[in-house]
Amino acid sequence: MFSKVRLWLFAAMMTMTMMAVPFSSAIAQDAEVEATPVGAADGSDGEAMPDGEDQGDAEAPAPEAAASAKIVYDPRFVVDNLWVMIAGMLVFIMHLGFATLESGLTRSKNTVNILFKNTMIICIGLLTYGIMGFNLMYPGFADGTGDEVIGFAGFGFLSQGTDILNDASKMTKEGYALDMTHYTDFFFQAMFAATCCTIVSGAVAGRIKLSSFLIFATLFVTFSYPITGSWKWGYGWLHDLGFYDFAGSTLVHSVGGWGALVMAILLGPRKGKYVDGEVKAMPASSLPLAAIGVFLLWFGWFGFNGGSVLSADPGKVSLVLVTTTMAAAAGGFSAAMTSWAHSSKPDLSMALNGILAGLVGITAGADLMTGLDAILIGLIAGVLVYFTVIFVDTKLKIDDPVGAISVHLVCGIWGTLCVGLFGANAGMEQLKDQLTGIVAIGAFTVVFCLIVGLALKSTVGLRVSPEEEEKGLDIGEHGMQAYAH
Repeated sequence: MFSKVRLWLFAAMMTMTMMAVPFSSAIAQDAEVEATPVGAADGSDGEAMPDGEDQGDAEAPAPEAAASAKIVYDPRFVVDNLWVMIAGMLVFIMHLGFATLESGLTRSKNTVNILFKNTMIICIGLLTYGIMGFNLMYPGFADGTGDEVIGFAGFGFLSQGTDILNDASKMTKEGYALDMTHYTDFFFQAMFAATCCTIVSGAVAGRIKLSSFLIFATLFVTFSYPITGSWKWGYGWLHDLGFYDFAGSTLVHSVGGWGALVMAILLGPRKGKYVDGEVKAMPASSLPLAAIGVFLLWFGWFGFNGGSVLSADPGKVSLVLVTTTMAAAAGGFSAAMTSWAHSSKPDLSMALNGILAGLVGITAGADLMTGLDAILIGLIAGVLVYFTVIFVDTKLKIDDPVGAISVHLVCGIWGTLCVGLFGANAGMEQLKDQLTGIVAIGAFTVVFCLIVGLALKSTVGLRVSPEEEEKGLDIGEHGMQAYAH
């Protein structure tokens, strides 16, 4: 039997080797790029989200020349490009993590509604980001005046033909100023786009109208997220100021957290949550499902942070993966121990949110920290998330079924401040820049969400009827149940 297994393994290895030989030979050719690259903005400050648009003054080659040009890629470029594409796929898995986490932490009668919202968020996010979000987030700021607030590079991204594959300005590092192609850049960035809106989904679970939420999600991911993102990752005014956010503690997580806070306040609590001043617990429907969601998110975060290096640089990627892992582990540990000490029983849901708190906390400076810095950041994030969940629930009386405000807003702010407190960029000047970014992005997001939320509330309405809420949104909004009895 073992000899047969060895024979099959040998045959499989020989087959893979034969398939790899022509691929290796093709990428190893020492050839020059025949197309003429255009100048592009350098922007190589080691941060996660570069400007994906050409910003140089040189003119692109004539269409005839671009069409006839043939690009032979350098092996290093191929490897870097491949890693960023794989990282984008890992980020996509995070949407499954959010869907299962939210389903597990909310009531079973709203499971179909949670899953439908998360499904539509992905579809809406990808479509709107392709149509205009990408070019709104990376509008081509290049004048260096430091006052770039909003710009738009047009609707042309999705209309590009296959001739772009021979365009050195879009498909080579020399032309595009990145270790990836134009399409890879979009693919990776698009995976981020819907994440901030998914954060809002959990905080408003169980009582928001589906149609109202989808309208909010469309506007939020189309305009709010790309505009504030352009201020830093698109080389806008916060970039020129010195604000630093490696992979989105503020630009992704706090933006989603601010949206969650505003919408949860506008909606009000779930029926029966607060009765005569007393807080009534609404137990999670499936802690196993919630645990699966957190581990999927942790796994996807390796792409979220690791891919934000924007190349397969062995040193930087390995550092980021280590700091990401250490912060997550420390966050989960400290939240679990805090819950055990404070309430005399270890709380699984707090431990799970502690892991997420550590991940959110390290995201802004994952490339700047040592492993010990990451552990400290995660430990503090775990304690923060435990007490802020209690504070939001019992003192502010804001109903957040999944703890999104505490995890993403509070720990997103904490992680952004950590750039100025620890690591390579630490100092009072950097801390001031971080505070400026937090306040500016928070203010814009809150105002945007208030305008959209109040407009929806006064027109189509935000909240389902009390009868529909009692029965469950699965039946009321979808006419189906997640679990057959």
